[in-house]
Amino acid sequence: MARTTQYKEGRATVKVVYYTSKTLADGSHPFMVRITKDRKLKYIATGLTLHPKYWNPQKKEVRKSYPEPFRNDLLNDLERWEKKYSEAAGSLADADEMHDPADVVSKAIEKRNELRRATLLPYMDELIAGMKRTSQLGNRQVYRTLRNQLSAFIHTEYKKDTIRFADVTVKFCNDFEVYLRERGNAETSLSNRFRTLRSVLNKAIAEGVASPETYPFSRQSSDRHKFSVSKFVLSTKKRAISRDDVRKIEAFVPQGTSSGRWSEVKNEAEVDGLQRAKDLFLFSFYVGGINFVDMAQLRWRDIQNDEAGSRLNYIRQKTGGVFSTRLLAPALSIIETYRPFTFNGPDDYVFDVLSRSVHQNPKSIANRLKKVLGQINSDLKRIGERVGVATPLTTYVARHTMATTLRRSGVADAETSQIMGHENEKVTTIYLDSFANKTLDEKLNALL
Repeated sequence: MARTTQYKEGRATVKVVYYTSKTLADGSHPFMVRITKDRKLKYIATGLTLHPKYWNPQKKEVRKSYPEPFRNDLLNDLERWEKKYSEAAGSLADADEMHDPADVVSKAIEKRNELRRATLLPYMDELIAGMKRTSQLGNRQVYRTLRNQLSAFIHTEYKKDTIRFADVTVKFCNDFEVYLRERGNAETSLSNRFRTLRSVLNKAIAEGVASPETYPFSRQSSDRHKFSVSKFVLSTKKRAISRDDVRKIEAFVPQGTSSGRWSEVKNEAEVDGLQRAKDLFLFSFYVGGINFVDMAQLRWRDIQNDEAGSRLNYIRQKTGGVFSTRLLAPALSIIETYRPFTFNGPDDYVFDVLSRSVHQNPKSIANRLKKVLGQINSDLKRIGERVGVATPLTTYVARHTMATTLRRSGVADAETSQIMGHENEKVTTIYLDSFANKTLDEKLNALL
């Protein structure tokens, strides 16, 4: 009777070799990882080299005459290279997967990526790359800023390229805070950096690449020994102005201030800029504090009519939340002044910040928004100076003023939170999506 045997996939042979077949410009030869399986060979460059005078061809080893500590460092590096590919070869053989030398290389790369993902900065690089692919350019910039500051801090304090998630401890956070403060970072910047770092850790834990056991941030009042992001003082009182100040802005009539040659052209440009800044500020105020990025990207198709009047339906860029709000008369009036200049179809932008024919990709849109926002905030400050508003005006002041006006009018914080899109408000999270549009629409009347 013929005896059958079960097939077992063999293991590839991995060895670091001194590759004398290739000579570099300085006369040295490189070390290569040689992978052999089923009579197939593959060589992987290590980037390590050695001059022949330091190589013993009989014993096939580095001569002891090679200066220390370089000899020991070289031997350690060669050992790591061989170990990496040997472990990959063993993993494939243990799994009884049919493979060749190229598969061993792929497995080693896969393992390397898995290891990299378990450390802070490489994981952040993956997040940032993902944001680029999905055109989340605003968040991408926030994460990149934190990533660069963390990299500089880790290099300075730890002399490393990255650290493990387990090393992001309370002490790490305290030291990083001191590092940022020494470099002039204000409270708002500190809050942003640590909220972003907390978000990174939360994502890593959710994906199983970090352990919740070493989580350094406080989640509740009993976590007093942990790092609290809420400790940073974020004063928002100075960002809000009174309802009377808003009326001053409404009454403002832009005028040019240039004289002499080309004054007519300069004054026209100045008036146009001031008028647009005024319009966007007031529109944001009357439309629930809509931020500049969302406002600039509104299209005519986002404005719809129903039995109750005109509504604005849009997706907030920052959170992806869908918002629907009634357009109060002042907001409708502002929109109608732009219709003759910007409306050619439902896909056109409402305001003249972006052009559908010019700004056709996320990068060009982001660059344009950044440039125009700077100009608008500059124009708003000039408006504030001319009408006698002490607080420096920005588009963000409109958002804070709207919220403050609603609160002073007796609107509940939970309702204001939903109007503003604060879906991460701890106190009001349980109320989100619980108020009918009609109820929220009525609350907006407090702005009139």
